[in-house]
Amino acid sequence: MVAEVTDATFENEVLESERPVIVDFWAPWCVPCRRVSPILDEISEERDDVRFVKLNVDDNPQTAMSYQITSIPTIARFEGGRPTQQTVGALPKNQLASQLGL
Repeated sequence: MVAEVTDATFENEVLESERPVIVDFWAPWCVPCRRVSPILDEISEERDDVRFVKLNVDDNPQTAMSYQITSIPTIARFEGGRPTQQTVGALPKNQLASQLGL
């Protein structure tokens, strides 16, 4: 299950996480975001060594701006409190997993 995070919870849920976190920066009106969402749900069911979360960029612009998210969907891998890998756009499962080190 992919949990929702907000500007208020991002630091605690993502930056302070002991294990890697995949963050899906998305918005409800974004068609490619809706295509990526079930893929991330599927990968999250297969991987318990990585945490998966979503951040709605419309409702949480502060975090999106601080990481210079200008296109969505942007999916980023965070480790040790900082982004280490990032991909933009709706990609097939194997390509998405590969680009995020999964």
